[in-house]
Amino acid sequence: MYLMKAIVLDPKDNVATAIVDIPIGSLVKVRVGDQIRGVKLKQDIKRGHKFALIRMKKEEHVIKYGEVIGVATNTIDEGEYVHVHNVISQRGRGDLVRKNER
Repeated sequence: MYLMKAIVLDPKDNVATAIVDIPIGSLVKVRVGDQIRGVKLKQDIKRGHKFALIRMKKEEHVIKYGEVIGVATNTIDEGEYVHVHNVISQRGRGDLVRKNER
């Protein structure tokens, strides 16, 4: 048995959420569906923050809870910190509403 350091809530997720502070270089094991995956962190990840489970290309969807929570603004490598510096939200953005929808 191992100490769980991060969680993945849906098998479709491409990010995990740290439940403790995790230092750079750590090999973090996470349960994705019925499988255990290992991800080596490329940056420190603070409790409550996300890291990539896979490499995501620019404009690829970031998925958490089985739902799209944003879009990558640049390539995000497996094990990298995922936050506002490399993801833009697509929800609640009035600036994205087309004029004819107002």
